Amino acid sequence: MHINPKWQETSIRLLLLLFSLGFWQSEVNLITFPLLIVAWIVDGGLLRFRETIREPFVQALFVLCLLLLAGLSWSEQFGDDRMKWLKYFVLLIFVPYYSLLNQQRLRWALSGLLVGYIGVVILGSYQWIALDAQGVPLLAMSYLSFSAMLGVGFVTIVGISCANRTALMQILLWVLALCVLLVQFHQNSRIFLFAALASVMMMFFCYYKAQRRRLTTIVLLLSAVTVILALHSAVFQERWMQIKSDFELLQQGRYDSSLGYRIAMWDVGLHGIAERPWLGHGTGSAKEYFESTIQSYREGLYKDLPKFQKTSHFHNDWIEIGIHLGLLGISALTFLFWNWYFAFQKSEFAILGIGLISYMLLAGLTDTFLIFSRTPLLVLMITAIAMRWRQQ
Repeated sequence: MHINPKWQETSIRLLLLLFSLGFWQSEVNLITFPLLIVAWIVDGGLLRFRETIREPFVQALFVLCLLLLAGLSWSEQFGDDRMKWLKYFVLLIFVPYYSLLNQQRLRWALSGLLVGYIGVVILGSYQWIALDAQGVPLLAMSYLSFSAMLGVGFVTIVGISCANRTALMQILLWVLALCVLLVQFHQNSRIFLFAALASVMMMFFCYYKAQRRRLTTIVLLLSAVTVILALHSAVFQERWMQIKSDFELLQQGRYDSSLGYRIAMWDVGLHGIAERPWLGHGTGSAKEYFESTIQSYREGLYKDLPKFQKTSHFHNDWIEIGIHLGLLGISALTFLFWNWYFAFQKSEFAILGIGLISYMLLAGLTDTFLIFSRTPLLVLMITAIAMRWRQQ
């Protein structure tokens, strides 16, 4: 069947706009994900696949996913009813999205991403200001997911400002970045806020390493802004005081707190990796391994934790993949982040790459960032647009 080229091109542009605009809503993804793959095939994506797979970042994505598939063969406790491990395969949507982008389509994808992101920030800000609530309930987005995407936005805006040579544009971008940071300070998440601030500091040290006076000035200014925002955020102060409460519970031998639960999870996870260091316990075994192990591990010290919080994952990207695939999986994850950074560097967005990779690494220390709701998709789209921007 012959398809009118003009109609086909218009359809692909609209699809890229819709995909970038609507990926925040899970129901929309059920439609746009299959359509994106179909559009990729119709556009000759399979014929260009040999070219696409030459990208080291794409290779790293496939290595991780293929290893997860292979890990099913040695999983003795397969049956994770939530199938969290399948979320790693969502990362492969990068392939059709990146392949479809070209000079004419870039602005459609970028426009959709910007409008969608601004819309989510406005909805979340309304929840905070008008309703004194967290997250974005309309999109089924928890405060953690909302804070995570705010962190990505803050880091990205600062990274773009570093790549821009116009003083006025840099000032405007910084004002925008501080507005995003202000909203993030009023969300309950601590680690995503810390990861965003630490990543931006890392970017400054790399960008201004030869200009020590300017580096010192900017770091002091950011530190001062951080202190001011912290002092004027009741939510931040409450979460900060909760750390003290969590430590007090730990001293009493109790792990039914945000911090204690994570420490227990990491303890069990490292124990699991040590049991089978090379190949792990197999894909899909994370939840079952934790719940079966805590019955006897350390004389049952953690056995009541599922009552405190339903077991979902190990709250750490590295431990999670280590339970599934052992050191083999940890090596694949290292390979992925390494090539993710070089994808930005090759596209002449090295500072942005440093910021986003640092953010994902830091956030992944206390949560499974790579399977964390829609935020990894946001980073993937930013990556694809950055890669195509310099190529075009």
